[in-house]
Amino acid sequence: MLARPRTAVLSALVGLVLVITAMVVPAVLSDDVRVHWPPLHAFWGPRFDPLLLVAVATAVLLWSALPRACRDLPWRVVVVLATVSSWLWTCALGLSDGRYGFSRVYGRKSEYLHDATEVRDVPAALHDFVERIPSAAVDNWHTHVAGHPPGALLSFVALDRVGIDDPFWVAMVVVTIGATSVAAVLLTLDLLGSRDLARRAAPWLALAPLVVWAGVSADYYFAAVAAWGVYLLTRAAVAVGPRSWALGVGAGLLLGWCVFLSYGLVLLGILALAVLWLARGRDAERPGAGWRALPWAVGGALVVTAAFSAYGFHWWEAYPVLRERYYEGIASERAYGYWVWANVAAWTFTAGLVVWAAFPAAVDAARRRVPLAVLAGAGVATIVAATLSGMSKAEVERIWLPFTIWVVAIPALLPDRWQRPLLASQLVLALLAQTLLITRW
Repeated sequence: MLARPRTAVLSALVGLVLVITAMVVPAVLSDDVRVHWPPLHAFWGPRFDPLLLVAVATAVLLWSALPRACRDLPWRVVVVLATVSSWLWTCALGLSDGRYGFSRVYGRKSEYLHDATEVRDVPAALHDFVERIPSAAVDNWHTHVAGHPPGALLSFVALDRVGIDDPFWVAMVVVTIGATSVAAVLLTLDLLGSRDLARRAAPWLALAPLVVWAGVSADYYFAAVAAWGVYLLTRAAVAVGPRSWALGVGAGLLLGWCVFLSYGLVLLGILALAVLWLARGRDAERPGAGWRALPWAVGGALVVTAAFSAYGFHWWEAYPVLRERYYEGIASERAYGYWVWANVAAWTFTAGLVVWAAFPAAVDAARRRVPLAVLAGAGVATIVAATLSGMSKAEVERIWLPFTIWVVAIPALLPDRWQRPLLASQLVLALLAQTLLITRW
């Protein structure tokens, strides 16, 4: 792997300066940016619980064993091991605050679970969904349900229906599903002909600092659905015959469901196009064959859209109403001029300065069509589009998880001698964030 130390250091310094500036500007200008510890939606709250020692021990174990295991073990074992390691690391960090570390978010009235337990008639809830978005509406939806299409609510209604209504166990379900996003990304890279690089990427995916927020955010579940949708689209793009269209429809169903989980996930189209472009060049005998999956995927997505429309919910009608509520609330007090760049500083806590250091190597690799770099570039493009939209103002440390999961592995492009110390820095960042900050999510 080619990388110039000076270029990597300068790139990381750009990220560091951005973070420091996002911290300092509100204090210097006496500007209330409407979070307590800018740029993160968090409070400063150093604490030490004996359970933290378990997290530290887990970090040391995974740092010591995972890179070698991912290099030497059979591929299928690597995929499972990386996924389990991500789950274990997320749980070790979250449980350093005890059971409350996971249950505190899902027990809030503003979260999905509260409204989900109140839904008795799903068709009626869908039919009246848009009418209940405005804050002035009688019996309006609470913050998170109002801020998302009804797929998010229905997911938690389903958990409630099967008897999972304890906030702690809801969190465990989300963490377990979310951790499978690691497997989906690795399998996608493998399909695109990058198994050796996927092995190098596995520890970076499993041990990314984003797990601090993943354990307490439904966006981690969204990330998994999105990642598996992209994986199925990749399989459809490289397959031949009937399997191609069947997989394409399956991909469309999952990616279509994503659009009804979060309005912002419409930006997954950028990742989808990147996958199809990469698949297009894999078969010299059938140039452009990968694009044949696109109409089938669009068809699958339209099936999801039609199903929601049949019950009275129309995405295109709901989004403008949501936008009005968004700007009636705290978003109107969060200045676009600050958050349009401070969002990226907040995101840096989930990705790590190591990712900034790897940007130059990733740019070079993308020019050579290296799948890891191209998909990371697509992930960065979605992040840029999201922050420019003005619909992401703070809290992106959780909101952008479905995009971030495609970016955090690019340090695998850096030289071998850098891998272990830089991976250790990711673990240290996660431990510091967990112990020094009380994150809102």
